[in-house]
Amino acid sequence: MSPSATVITRLKVQLKLSIARLRMVQQRDEAMGKTQRRAMAQLLEVGKIDSAKIRVENIIRSDITTELHEILELYCELLLARAGLLEGHTCDPGLEEAVKSIIYAAPKTEIKELQQVRALLAEKYGKEFVMSATENSDQKVSEKVVKKLSVTPPRDELVQGYLEEIARAYGVNWPRRPRDLGDPPKFVDDDLDDNPSGGQAQKVPEPTLPTDSKAAEEREALSRETPPRSLGQNSPLHINLPSPTTDNPRPKVTLNSVELKPSQKMVDAGIAKKSEDRKGGTSVDELAARFAALKQ
Repeated sequence: MSPSATVITRLKVQLKLSIARLRMVQQRDEAMGKTQRRAMAQLLEVGKIDSAKIRVENIIRSDITTELHEILELYCELLLARAGLLEGHTCDPGLEEAVKSIIYAAPKTEIKELQQVRALLAEKYGKEFVMSATENSDQKVSEKVVKKLSVTPPRDELVQGYLEEIARAYGVNWPRRPRDLGDPPKFVDDDLDDNPSGGQAQKVPEPTLPTDSKAAEEREALSRETPPRSLGQNSPLHINLPSPTTDNPRPKVTLNSVELKPSQKMVDAGIAKKSEDRKGGTSVDELAARFAALKQ
């Protein structure tokens, strides 16, 4: 077996280990994030806003790290799916972004398996290639990876958005909003009425439509109509809600200025589908589609 083939074989093993480790770390961080969000909600409920604004930055940084791990996981899956292209002496242009992004990000993460992948890529392509990727001199490293690794304080708008989303998720009234009791009922003064009723106000009755009018017939017809049973999961129209990110913590889908929200069945179906995708393999076409979505 040639030395190059040995490196590729070891690289495949380390890529599989890196994918497993990245997924495990993401699950761990998600569990810790839920605990931290619950603590933030308690701080907001007791009015410790300044403390919550400082501590929520840890949640934001953890979410940024999780998003970085998701990108690196995609790159590892791409290299594993296209392992045949790694056998050349030079890096294939279709893999250059993935390879250089892993070399750039691996030393800045806690994933030891990813650092082993970096060492094998350095052995494969040489020191000059590694130096170019580390310094990002040719701007081949993914902009998202560079942004996720930059150490900058979060924007005030992002902190505010996180706090409002945490408060909404845990049912905390923050920022404090007055309760909407609705419009008061309309009354007429008895003094203006021809038949006074002892100084008590009377509610104005709503106008009723005549039974033979066209509007009444349309309203009655609409009340009898029911949506077809086929409308739902079997409908050809499906809306995939975007996942919240640090760039957009509160994604919304609107139609004619009205926010569209998924039903509980849709949410449960999406969670089940995501878990099935995790268990199954990932094809090259799926990876290409996910990369296209990341670059948008």
